[in-house]
Amino acid sequence: MNTPDEHVAQPTLRLYDSAQRAVVPLAPTVTPGVVTIYLCGATVQGSPHIGHMRSAIAFDVLRRWLTRQGQRVIMARNVTDIDDKILTKSAATEPPTPWWAHAQHFEREFAAAYEALGVIPPTVEPRATGHIPEQIALIERLMERGHAYVGSPGNVYFSVSSLPDYGSLTNQRVSDLATTEDESQIDAAVEADKRDPRDFALWKAAKPTEPADAAWESPWGRGRPGWHLECSAMSQRYLGDTFDIHGGGIDLRFPHHENEQAQSHGAGWGFANHWVHNAWVTIKGEKMSKSLGNSLVVSELLTRYPAYALRAALGTVHHRSTVEFSDETLTEAAAMFERFAATLLRAHEVLTASLAPNAPEGVDGVDAPEDFVRTYPLPEDFSHAMDDDLNLAGALAQIHQTIKALNAELAGANPDAGRVWDLALSARAMLEILGLDPLAQPWRATVMSGTGADGQNGAMDALGSLVQAMLDERAQARQDRDWARADALRDQLTHAGVVVEDSPTGARWHLA
Repeated sequence: MNTPDEHVAQPTLRLYDSAQRAVVPLAPTVTPGVVTIYLCGATVQGSPHIGHMRSAIAFDVLRRWLTRQGQRVIMARNVTDIDDKILTKSAATEPPTPWWAHAQHFEREFAAAYEALGVIPPTVEPRATGHIPEQIALIERLMERGHAYVGSPGNVYFSVSSLPDYGSLTNQRVSDLATTEDESQIDAAVEADKRDPRDFALWKAAKPTEPADAAWESPWGRGRPGWHLECSAMSQRYLGDTFDIHGGGIDLRFPHHENEQAQSHGAGWGFANHWVHNAWVTIKGEKMSKSLGNSLVVSELLTRYPAYALRAALGTVHHRSTVEFSDETLTEAAAMFERFAATLLRAHEVLTASLAPNAPEGVDGVDAPEDFVRTYPLPEDFSHAMDDDLNLAGALAQIHQTIKALNAELAGANPDAGRVWDLALSARAMLEILGLDPLAQPWRATVMSGTGADGQNGAMDALGSLVQAMLDERAQARQDRDWARADALRDQLTHAGVVVEDSPTGARWHLA
């Protein structure tokens, strides 16, 4: 183990550790200045839904914050491309689809969803089927150390009673458990030759009812790995015997993560120093709750809402808090992002005419390069909130405060270019941590052009036209000294959430 280097930046982040059940300092002990993360990725049995994206976005924010703190983040996110569910669902198609084609199809859907929502690609994205030798080697190691045994048909099991700390992750006693298998993984063939019903499968013997190419040769006969085995083998392969953070949805804590930890500890590896879990997404409203299928699939949602709305809805709630998902949630998230975008565009327009004195050479308005934005100073309150277990409520409060101050500066007759620049870049730097900087990828093209994902006029473009028409009508009423009409038009805009500010050069507007 390396000793900390005083010259290497240390993260100031404190995270809730699910194993320790407390908020603790993140202290990378493997390699100073490097944070290693293993995130449980998708089982590519079907289309990605909002629950999958909740986890991906939560850990994307964590990764962005660690990077901002000067850490080099190495993230492995696995793809489970062989398991019972994939075999069952591929066989149920008409005509039946090869299991590997079924898996590859949905793996591409996941990749498209991650990209659409601005999730940074992992450092490595290993597949279960690409690491069969490592998984066989791990089983052999567990057998040598007395933690695994072979059943009569060629199944191999982990002996739960052989590991004293089994249950430590989820604070459970082995004597209180009936099984340690996931419900979807239990079948008569796997249960038949267990010494203890609480043991779990490491290797499943090939079945005559399954495709012949869904099995690999092993010392115990043809078969395939159990669900939990791949994560222990692949985390060790890419992150080493011990790594900093293991992440995933809270639903994976038991049995999946408990069994991963058991395998790795049984092999003699330190495994994860910290466990971080994100909470569920719940469905709010009768319409959504009655259709727990296509209405929650990312590709379908993106036909009705811009991608930034989905990112904002899932990614601005604390990772340990439940996201209540509804049409209203998406609408509110979209409106918030569009308010931020509108203000930053107004700042850009002001500064194209009067370049801020502290802007770097060649930068037009607030449209600074993303690398520059990522190093722009952050307000202390924002940093303190993010360091406090990624407190997004506190972080968002600072963003709203900065946007409000920027709107106030822009409303003046002669906005100070330097202050506009500082406030706008500060807002962008904070939003970048959340993956919601309107002037950065993947939102930049939509925001700068004013068009939506469907190529038609976007919401802000349409709103701008309507507001301008009312402002023109109000200006005419004022010229005609029809003060009642002018006030009525202003009141209509105010009621709709549009703030109108008069200046010597004409009326300005922004969203409240």
